[in-house]
Amino acid sequence: MSVILKPHRILKTGQTENRFYLADCLDVFAQLEPHSVDVIVTSPPYNIGIQYNRYQDALSAAEYMEWTNTWVAAATRVLRPDGSMFLNVGAKPSDPWTALDVVQATRSHLKLQNIIHWIKSIAIDRASAGAAAGLTRDLAVGHYKPINSERFLNDCHEFIFHLTPNGATGLDRLALGVPYQDQSNIARWRGASGGVRCRGNTWFIPYETIQHRDRDRPHPATFPTRLPEQCLRLHGLDRIQVAMDPFTGLGSTAVACARLGVNFIGSDLDETYLDAAVERVADLSKPRMAKATISSSKKRASAAV
Repeated sequence: MSVILKPHRILKTGQTENRFYLADCLDVFAQLEPHSVDVIVTSPPYNIGIQYNRYQDALSAAEYMEWTNTWVAAATRVLRPDGSMFLNVGAKPSDPWTALDVVQATRSHLKLQNIIHWIKSIAIDRASAGAAAGLTRDLAVGHYKPINSERFLNDCHEFIFHLTPNGATGLDRLALGVPYQDQSNIARWRGASGGVRCRGNTWFIPYETIQHRDRDRPHPATFPTRLPEQCLRLHGLDRIQVAMDPFTGLGSTAVACARLGVNFIGSDLDETYLDAAVERVADLSKPRMAKATISSSKKRASAAV
């Protein structure tokens, strides 16, 4: 008889509930009801030797693919028929097949409905941007990890694979809409009401600048909160009752869910990371009165001077 897992922590944020499990995601999946999760946004270990606190990110290729097949099958069981899984996978320049191998391992369980390219850093030529952009020089924005090599380019991109049970999940495409640069398109194109178009499958989402990595980003492989926020919005917030991240890490998906009013289930093997995720979500509901009082006091002091 299987043991019922108890959450490591349960947090209430407004009308929503956040359940955090200090456990293997396979054990958490096993006790969830079939078709009980609307959206999964996650980034599993890439198997490229990242130094986590506890997890050893160095399985053999065969072991890693077997493990991927196992957890994706478990995730598929709990995903609703019209649900979405947004799977972030990266690779290292010397082994660029990793991300593609992972998505191939999902093929017997889910349909690949969209491929989203997460752009972490980009260079834009002034001439290519056009006069309307108002650039006075070429522009390079975002953050990347420099690669010191004569063979490989700096890696400024990762995949977000949008996987669904049937390949037919409807999306709220204009939830991430961007304004038309040429406003005449609004009249020309059917469905251009509101003056925005579908953002498309390239998302420029830079990392937030940090001053101290050990303190500000202690997890070695976390993604910006804006990334899961965009995934959730794209799926359609009005259709999400429960979202999940089986590899919670520092809780970027949990924070996104708390901000958007979505119930969350998360799991991680590392208590340090999980506690940090809980703290990040808890911080969202802390009263801001102290900060407001300090700010007001400073204003009064300035006025007195």
